[in-house]
Amino acid sequence: MLIKKTIVAGHHTLKNRMVKAPIHSETCVDGKVTEETLRHYEERTKGGRFGLVVVEHSFVRSDGMASPTQLSSSRDSDIDGLARICDIVHKNGSKAVLQISHAGCGANRSFTGQETVSASDISVTCGWPNAKPNPEKPRPLTVNEIHDLEEYYFRAAERAMKAGYDGINLHSAHAYLLDQFYSPITNKRTDEYNGYTLEGRTRIHMELIKGIRDVIGEKALFMLRLGGCDYVNGGTTIEDSVEACKRFETAGVDILDISGGTCCFTRKGHNYPGYFGDISKAVKKAVNIPVLLTGGVRTVEDAEMLLKQEKSDMVGVGRIITAKPEWGMELI
Repeated sequence: MLIKKTIVAGHHTLKNRMVKAPIHSETCVDGKVTEETLRHYEERTKGGRFGLVVVEHSFVRSDGMASPTQLSSSRDSDIDGLARICDIVHKNGSKAVLQISHAGCGANRSFTGQETVSASDISVTCGWPNAKPNPEKPRPLTVNEIHDLEEYYFRAAERAMKAGYDGINLHSAHAYLLDQFYSPITNKRTDEYNGYTLEGRTRIHMELIKGIRDVIGEKALFMLRLGGCDYVNGGTTIEDSVEACKRFETAGVDILDISGGTCCFTRKGHNYPGYFGDISKAVKKAVNIPVLLTGGVRTVEDAEMLLKQEKSDMVGVGRIITAKPEWGMELI
């Protein structure tokens, strides 16, 4: 089976091409790992079914918290809990990376207690397709504030390495902050981070890739999750993402993790395995690093099919492994 073959990503060899995607476990308290969090990862990674486990999105700064039960990588005091998750994944035989994120307008003052910020003053529904938009309009970040926020990403990446992770996954999908910069729907800026050129929309990504790579070193695994297409007029296109991914590869990314954009992690009217495969296939043809596709995969056979169709080099599962912790034991 293709799914059981090893694959090289950066300086790492993954034992198979199956990936546990970073689905939110909804088990943290004040950003801290709980015993329930640890059980969640023990149950879903035992046996080493996955070549790679992407640990759920963690907020890099408290004003970027996407929900009250989200994991935090924003404080040094988080390192111990993050390490406990990582130790479980490693004990069970998989590589581990931590996803780092800021929700932007997906954060809400009701649980952050802070002002909502974004690329522009436009609010969209983030994270969950049926979630309600934040009623508070976000305040556009100034250029100096963007640079300040980047430092929080750098420190979160540093904490991931101190906790023993093999690398990080930079979250730029599902209408969270970096996707808000990337999408012309939510980026109406006219400065160097403008929403009218691909260079402007990806400037923050390029700065983060360079800064994070400096922090984690050349040998750590660097993934970037991209909301590759908004599937609406005036939004991001597949052609945009092909060009953006070429830039990201050159800048130092090892794996391109393809998902949806402001359409979140589902695609209306499409419920088949690999429903973002039109994006990932186009990106795969244009780059020389592994491409990961997640969405709609329910069986190992689904994953095998997507690899045979050359939609991606790796396949992720999220909701199915959350609902069925024993999923994929045949991969052992």
